[in-house]
Amino acid sequence: MINKKQDEQNYYYIDWGLIEYNDAWNAQEKLFSATIQHKINHEQTENNLVFCEHPHVYTLGKSGDEHNLLLNYIQLQAKNAQFVQTNRGGDITYHGPGQIVGYPIFDLANFNIGLKEYIHKLEESIIELLKMYNLPSERLEGATGVWLDVGKKNTRKICAIGVRSSRYVTMHGFALNVNTDLGYFNHINPCGFTDKGVTSLAAELGFALEMDVVKRNLREIIFQQFS
Repeated sequence: MINKKQDEQNYYYIDWGLIEYNDAWNAQEKLFSATIQHKINHEQTENNLVFCEHPHVYTLGKSGDEHNLLLNYIQLQAKNAQFVQTNRGGDITYHGPGQIVGYPIFDLANFNIGLKEYIHKLEESIIELLKMYNLPSERLEGATGVWLDVGKKNTRKICAIGVRSSRYVTMHGFALNVNTDLGYFNHINPCGFTDKGVTSLAAELGFALEMDVVKRNLREIIFQQFS
């Protein structure tokens, strides 16, 4: 399903539904390149917020280490998973059904912010969403994303973030574990960490959530953060 609608302040929300990772990457690149071209032409730019889910795939950031994938090609096939090297920042992560993957293609000049503050706002959006479910979360010094029980033995990540930007236009983004099969994370060192775990909303709350409800809440929070 593709659902695109305009919100306030030239925001567009797009739902790509379940989509192959490379197909989503190509679609992102088109939006990203078009936004940059509008900037070059001194034209007004849109801010597109894309949500989707992917079939099982492990993605590696441009500065990541392939050794953090603990499966070989045959094992990947057995898991019905793909492996893709990307041009985003960060190390390795997993995407799969039950996970909200967010791709904001934003022109940061529209908000008068830089990349560091942009990532901070993405993290804050997830933190605010988790408060709705009575889940306290925070940042981990020296790492991007959103974490639970920071500083404790069971520190675990619930949302990964890895972005790319050019001319202050962003692409790639975040992956929030909602109803995700966390077993797939056992086959990588998530984001390069060997001493920290991964969790999901469903694992923390003890029940599966309605994805559309979580998407709606998160979309509204993101637009508020960038208003």
